[in-house]
Order: sequence, then C-alpha cells, then structure tokens
Amino acid sequence: MEAYLDNSATTRVDAQVQELMKKLMDVDFGNPSSRHQKGVVAEGYIKEARQKIAATLKVDPKELIITSGGTESNNMALIGTALAAKRKGNHIITTAVEHPSVKATASFLEEQGFRITFLSVDSRGQISLEDLKEALTPDTILVSIMYVNNEIGTIQPVEEAAKLVHATVPGAVFHVDAIQAYGKVMIRPKQQGIDLLSVSSHKFHGPKGAGFLYCSSKVNLHPIIFGGGQQSGMRSGTENVPGAAGMGLAAQLAYQNFEQKKAHLNELRRYFLEGIHKLDDVSINGWDETADGEECIERRAPHIVSVSFTGVRSEVLLNALSDRGIYVSSGSACSSNHPALSSTLQAIGLDKKLIEGTLRFSFCENTTKEELDQALKALQELLPMLRRYTRR
Repeated sequence: MEAYLDNSATTRVDAQVQELMKKLMDVDFGNPSSRHQKGVVAEGYIKEARQKIAATLKVDPKELIITSGGTESNNMALIGTALAAKRKGNHIITTAVEHPSVKATASFLEEQGFRITFLSVDSRGQISLEDLKEALTPDTILVSIMYVNNEIGTIQPVEEAAKLVHATVPGAVFHVDAIQAYGKVMIRPKQQGIDLLSVSSHKFHGPKGAGFLYCSSKVNLHPIIFGGGQQSGMRSGTENVPGAAGMGLAAQLAYQNFEQKKAHLNELRRYFLEGIHKLDDVSINGWDETADGEECIERRAPHIVSVSFTGVRSEVLLNALSDRGIYVSSGSACSSNHPALSSTLQAIGLDKKLIEGTLRFSFCENTTKEELDQALKALQELLPMLRRYTRR
C-alpha cells in the first residue's frame, strides 16, 4: 500500500473534476473568445467557475482573475500593486517566512527601487503585530502576509494584521497568500479586510496550471500580462477553460461538508503527533497541541506537520521512505530544484543540524490512519538504522 503524505505539494485531482475536464477537452473545447456556439459554451464554463469560487469566499465573481496558479497570482498581486501605486510610495512589507513566489518577487521589486521590509517571526513562525505596526509608514503601499505557512503550518493573524494596516495607512493594500489555507480554513476576504488573495487549484484536488487572484473592486491593480484583453484586460491570453472549470468544481467540493473534513484532518494530525512523540530524538516545528495544549489549534493548519529528526539527513530519510511507498517532503516543493537551508526554519531559529533533518508530512481529507500507521512503522524501523549509518 502506498502512503501519500505530501498533499501540501499537490493533491490528487478529484474524479468528478477529471470527468468534467475530459469533457471540456473532448466535446466543449471551444475558445471562450469565439463568437460561435462552441465559444459561447466555453465562456459559460468560465462564468460558472467564477460563480462557484466566489460563493466559497462570499465575494463578487467579477473580483476574480483566473491565473495559471499560485506563483502567477502572487506575482500579479505584488508587481501589479507596486506598479499601480508607485506614485503614492515605495515601501512594501512582507515576512521572513513567505513562499519563494512572494519572496523572490519582493526581491525583484527591491531591485526596481522599492523598499522592502521583511518581518521576523517567533519560534512558532508567527509575526508580531507590534513589529508590523512599527514597520508601517506613510510610504507603505502594500503588505503581503501568507495565511498558512507551507512548511510548518502556522496560521498568521491576518484579520488583525489587515485591521492594523488599514487603520494606520488607509491607502495601503493588504495581500494574503492563501495557497495552503484555501479549502482548509474558512476565508471571508471582505469581513477580514483582505484586498488581494492568491489561490492555487492543485492544492485542493483541482488541476495544476490553474489558480486565481481575488482582487477587491476597491483595489487598483496594474496588469502584468498584455495581449488580447481577456478578463477585462487584467490578464490577457486565451483562458484555460478545462483548468478554470475544474478549479471551480474543486473549489465547490472543497467547502462541502467543510467542518466534517476539518475535524477529520484535526483527528489525523493528533493521531500522527501521538505516534511521532513515541519516537526517539524528534521535535515538532510550529505549534504542537500535544505539548502546547488545545488552545493552539486555531493557530495552526490542520493538515501540515513539520518534524525534525536528530542524527539523520532529511533527503536520506525521504528516499528511504519513498522506497517503501511513503511519500513526504523535505520542504517547499516549489524550491526543491534549488536545495538550500529552509528560510522558514532558519527564521524560527532552528539549529542547522535540525533543519537538515526536517521532513514535512501533509494530509488531505482522503488520508487514512492506515497510511499514518504505515509511515510511523517505517520511521520506527528506519531511524535507528539510518542514525547508525550517519554516525559512521
């Protein structure tokens, strides 16, 4: 039996989504910009997808820009806001634990003359609202803070941060990378003060190559892709109809029976943590309810567990688990082609040797306790052997 525990990297596409996408590639394959019937039908799928997604967020479908995924959504949010607001100021605030698609984009903007502030985090990976308040200036045009950290699962106080930003610098835009949060956390952008929200389809059983950016009607965003003027000129290019439609259906399914799914993920996490704590020389990164108490549950995502294993390198353990059909991650899948010490784990003050021995386990609503048992049994058998080999 395989145990797929890398759902933060990507998820299996839902069977209903697959079926819908196949129809759109085989039967209703028209270009939504075409004026004939095939085009009209394709355009209808795009509209329906927007409506389904908008319903999960309680926003206007017109406030959604369909993109190729989370990286493009984050780039569009940061660069688009910076270009639109450069006459108002040049200061951007983000955090030390952002995904590479935000961090690298911020670095690019810094090269273009914008001033970037990276907020530090505590040992659990959370920012300080006091630090944010001190960083805000009249020149601040954008604040970008991720909702759920993709490596350790820590939830940032986005609603409180948004309130602080809008009260201190009313003209500033507040962006949230919700790529690991969407489908796992109930999100209401208008109630929470979120102006821009990035989401990627393949994190919640939709297809790869599809995502969206929620852009409040109050926000002035400069397009970064030009061409035929699709999506009201905000994102030119022929729409990926199968991807958009598949994402819309996956979004709808993600929030069906939401509380039941969340409870299942919380139970899986507790179960797995209990097993992990029975192993020797391991530590949990981020919040750990078995040590910190149940009050921390709302401060962490229900589907991510980051574990550091003393005396063994993560890539060695990852490959040994993979040989047994157990699939996990040593960090962000989007940066695995350029291996380096995790900036998130460095930011929380983790020792270098522990960083080098850290794995991420991530679940979905289809994950079973049998899969977790398989992983725990393998860890129990592999760790003593690999540690002896490492000492040599």
